[in-house]
Amino acid sequence: MGRPRKFDEHDVLVAVRRQFNETGYHGTSVEDLSRATGLSKGSLYGAFGDKDALFRRVFEEYCENSDQSAAVRVEGPEEQALDRLRAWLTAPEGCPDRRGCFLAKTTAELAWEDDAIAARSLAAYETLLESCRLLVEQAQRAGHIDPTADPTALGGLVLATHRGLEALLKAGVDTKTLNRITDAAIDSIALQPKRASA
Repeated sequence: MGRPRKFDEHDVLVAVRRQFNETGYHGTSVEDLSRATGLSKGSLYGAFGDKDALFRRVFEEYCENSDQSAAVRVEGPEEQALDRLRAWLTAPEGCPDRRGCFLAKTTAELAWEDDAIAARSLAAYETLLESCRLLVEQAQRAGHIDPTADPTALGGLVLATHRGLEALLKAGVDTKTLNRITDAAIDSIALQPKRASA
């Protein structure tokens, strides 16, 4: 009978994902993962497999969480759909996390060389695009967006804006500027902007 594990699996995987997000797949060694988790290489391998297996596990979990968050965003009154889009783009106050999105960073680093990563990244982005499209359609039915506009194109515009805002955030652009861009983007697709940008 093997000895029982003396670590919290969730905490270990969070630390692993944070390390990969900070230094990328190629820039992360097993020694880095060992330091980040406090586990020996043998313990990591025994519990989770090698570096590649660990990476794929945390990347898949991140994508699943992204998919679930996208589904939750679609829920709610249609009258508030435009507000939910705005909230998704709005940068939080305080000290932002400038590490950026694990999905975006993994796509940029690995999608060109790994077909499985490319396919999972595409699926995650398609889920995000679909959630944006559905929210635009809700806002159209609520009378907040031109009902004749292409909801897929407008949803894609929102998603592209989100990705761009994230890049600006990583570069250090201040929150006030980011949120002025958010307001401009959402107000540009609204029939009647709900409020003027500050």
